[in-house]
Amino acid sequence: MNKIHIVGLGLLGGSFGLGARRKFPELKVTGNDISAQNLNDAQTLGIITESKEIPDSDTDLVILATPADTLGDLLIKTLDQVGPETLVIDLGSTKSNLCQRVQNHPKRAQYLAGHPIAGTEYSGPKAAFADLLDRKVMILCEMEKTDLHLKEKAYQLFDALNLKLRFMDPQEHDRHLAFVSHLSHVSSFMLGKTVLQKMADEKNIFDMAGSGFASTVRLAKSSPAMWAPILTENKDNILAALDGFIGNLQDIRSKIAESDNDSLHQDMAEINKIRDILDLGK
Repeated sequence: MNKIHIVGLGLLGGSFGLGARRKFPELKVTGNDISAQNLNDAQTLGIITESKEIPDSDTDLVILATPADTLGDLLIKTLDQVGPETLVIDLGSTKSNLCQRVQNHPKRAQYLAGHPIAGTEYSGPKAAFADLLDRKVMILCEMEKTDLHLKEKAYQLFDALNLKLRFMDPQEHDRHLAFVSHLSHVSSFMLGKTVLQKMADEKNIFDMAGSGFASTVRLAKSSPAMWAPILTENKDNILAALDGFIGNLQDIRSKIAESDNDSLHQDMAEINKIRDILDLGK
């Protein structure tokens, strides 16, 4: 592998660039970003070796790391541009719409649908770091539709970055992510909003905010430019997740209103079992 090209030089794209350059010191990494500041920062930080709008014809991998609502058009445009030995990988948090959009594209075999389960609440090139992807899960969808020879290039990079590969159907991916990722961000944003509204009346409320509040609301610091499109792209699955979440909130509200301590304790004890599930997944 000699060349990769990254479109979108924020946290994910930037971390792929830094990680790849650390593992392959001779690798040429070109890239582009809609933000001139991001592009300048990426060059200064060594994420890319050269700014380039269109990848070279002999580029091995093109990585698309832009917001979810831009990926469809960008993916088709990129597939139209690349040579026959280039594999295009997207890092989007939703997969169904993308896979449907390119299912009949003449270069469908040059596309790999990917989603690294990695990130922080920070964004932009300055938030990127080489170890972000270390031992993280990389979900791949519709592997059978990607050219076998080109997949080997992706495997070389994934192995070098120490990613753990998992394979899923795109619909299954979007459905599961709505519950374990997208809903988490919605609830964190809304908790932040609720406290900010209270702060308008009581200025000292944040003086009492402890580690529990900080950890729960951490995701509310995430990029709106990234997350607003994810919520609309995966709308149906997120609405289903929200319906269940709202139902549970209404249930606990009723029990609190009725001072039903026994039911509250029983529910929380049952929910505590999630510790075993999370510990098992480590």
